[in-house]
Amino acid sequence: MKGILKNTLSLTVITVILGVLLGVVHHVTAEPIAVQEQKKKEEAYQEVFQAAASFETIDLSGSGLQEKIEVSLAGDAFSGERVDEAARALDDSGSVLGYVVTVTTPEGYGGDIQLAIGISLDKIVQGISFLEINETAGLGMRANTDAFKGQFQGRQAEVFSVTKGGASSENEIDALSGATITSNAVTGAVNAGIRVCAVLSGEEE
Repeated sequence: MKGILKNTLSLTVITVILGVLLGVVHHVTAEPIAVQEQKKKEEAYQEVFQAAASFETIDLSGSGLQEKIEVSLAGDAFSGERVDEAARALDDSGSVLGYVVTVTTPEGYGGDIQLAIGISLDKIVQGISFLEINETAGLGMRANTDAFKGQFQGRQAEVFSVTKGGASSENEIDALSGATITSNAVTGAVNAGIRVCAVLSGEEE
């Protein structure tokens, strides 16, 4: 009986010590990880809106914005997309140049794809940048290349569409060969971002 109690006490002590150590490790690593994630996000923002001097996070829970966004996306092909964050892109004087929206789509071939989309007030896409993408190497991962991402940059469209026959209009995006699912997923996320920016622009009026 004494042996059982001794072993139980020893296991309890070891469990407590391990719990404390794990807590310490989490506390020590949490801040550097958060700093790296923030840095990655800021770099993505700057990449998709190079003309901006700074960015101001928008509280989507305020003024019923989240509800307006959900209503705007509902009933379209964008209802599966999730809007994670949004920010105003500001110039040196603090004037709004446009917006950066972070969108996650579950439609990727390899799972969720998260990207930041920059759109100016005149509804021109400034750029897109991937924060998370796990598509097939040599196929869907080619979405994360300048050749594919550049198709959106500098273009103005209410809705982009994917084509396999070669883009012939401002709103058409050439599909990646062998990766139509990825092409559609990314384009759908960009379209959702455009819709969100339209909602945000209405808030600025």
